[in-house]
Amino acid sequence: MTGQFLRKMGAISAAAMALAPALASAQDEFGGASPGHPVAGQYHLQPSVTPIMDSIVAFHDGILMWTITFIVVLVLVLLMWIVYRYNAKRNPVPAGFTHNTMVEIVWTVLPIVMLIIIAIPSFGVLSDQLTTPDGERKYLGSNIFSFGELEVPAPELTIKATGQQWYWDYEYVDDDLALTQIMLNEEDRTSKKPGQPRLLAVDNELVVPVDTTVRVQVTADPMGVIHAFAVPSFGIKIDAVPGRLNETWFNSRETGIFYGQCSELCGKDHAFMPIAVRVVTKEQYATFIAAFKAGDYNAANATLAAVQ
Repeated sequence: MTGQFLRKMGAISAAAMALAPALASAQDEFGGASPGHPVAGQYHLQPSVTPIMDSIVAFHDGILMWTITFIVVLVLVLLMWIVYRYNAKRNPVPAGFTHNTMVEIVWTVLPIVMLIIIAIPSFGVLSDQLTTPDGERKYLGSNIFSFGELEVPAPELTIKATGQQWYWDYEYVDDDLALTQIMLNEEDRTSKKPGQPRLLAVDNELVVPVDTTVRVQVTADPMGVIHAFAVPSFGIKIDAVPGRLNETWFNSRETGIFYGQCSELCGKDHAFMPIAVRVVTKEQYATFIAAFKAGDYNAANATLAAVQ
């Protein structure tokens, strides 16, 4: 019940942001109907398809928006009042005091209270993406925003993502299978996948099943540089560090292709290092992985509908 209340607060905040009809129209036309990648005219976060992103959206639209709005209004009112009340015309002789103890206490304590209000749920959401579910444990962020209504099953699939210069290698750890994912240049994209977004379309999408908790182990080539694995619709972002194995997870409730990018400035082709995760039904994934084991990625990909 409380979680629903917070979500309604978030919806009210989002509606307040959409006061300009043109912006609201753009969001409905572009941002609301195309999850998985950014679109022109979008001003809000990418649509959520995972529990972690649900928490991020609730945090952003609820607590953060209300807190920011309160601070902006408070500062604006104080500024206007001071300009009106203490201008040179009304006060030709300046006041002689140097400080006010009560004012100093208020402007020290109030920001601390604000930071605590923001920090507690923020750390909860950060903790969520770093704590892989075990099917039983409740999570701090989830508890804050759903109040225990959410249950996430233990991982059924483990993917290892390795950042290279400048592309991604993936391994299906449990099945000892691997693929390389490289961005399509504009000529290949328009000829092979014209419906996919520019600078995000790749040759080989990472295929995972829907409604399944996926553990993602992230690292970088030992001889390479630091990257970051980030998929906005999943609400995950974690560094890929040479010699270190980081871990995050996601559980997508929708099928489709969800795009991300390397989010660490990693070199000359940092901007050309997209991430593409294709979420399919469990039946399609079973067929895909069986064909992958029997042949190769192309044979497995042929079992799925062609990406246009």
